[in-house]
Amino acid sequence: MSAPSEPSRAQLRLQSIGWALGAGVSALLLGLPLGLESALRAGGCGFFYGLLAFHLQRVDPNDSHLQAGLVGAVCGIHSLGLPPLNPWPLEAPWPKALAGVAPAVMMELIRAWLPLIGAALVLHGSQALSRLVANRVEPIQRRP
Repeated sequence: MSAPSEPSRAQLRLQSIGWALGAGVSALLLGLPLGLESALRAGGCGFFYGLLAFHLQRVDPNDSHLQAGLVGAVCGIHSLGLPPLNPWPLEAPWPKALAGVAPAVMMELIRAWLPLIGAALVLHGSQALSRLVANRVEPIQRRP
C-alpha cells in the first residue's frame, strides 16, 4: 500500500481560507441576534480564529488544550475591542463598586464570547463529521 500523498500548497491554502471563512461566517451568523456591530466584530474575530485553528491543527492535531487556549485567546482579543460597559463608581468602596459593575461586565462578556465559542464548535464539529463521512464509519447497531 502506498502512503497517502501530502496536500499541495494550493490545497492547503484553500483549506486554510475555507476554515477561516467557515468560522467567520458562523460567528457572524451566531452574533446577528446581538446586533449588526456585534455580529461584524464576532465575524472578524471568527475569521482570524479559523486561520489560526487550521494552522494549529496542522502542527499538533491532538492537542485539545491548545485548541481551547486559542478560543480563549481570540475571545480575549475580541473583548479588548468592546466599548466600556459601566463606569466605575469612584465614590463607592471597592467591594460595593465591584458588586455593582461585575454582573453587567460578565453578561456582556458572555454575550460577546458566545458567537466565537459557537463558531469554534461549528468548525471542529464539521471537521469531525467530515472525517466520519470520509472514513464511512457505520453507527453502532443495537441487536434486538
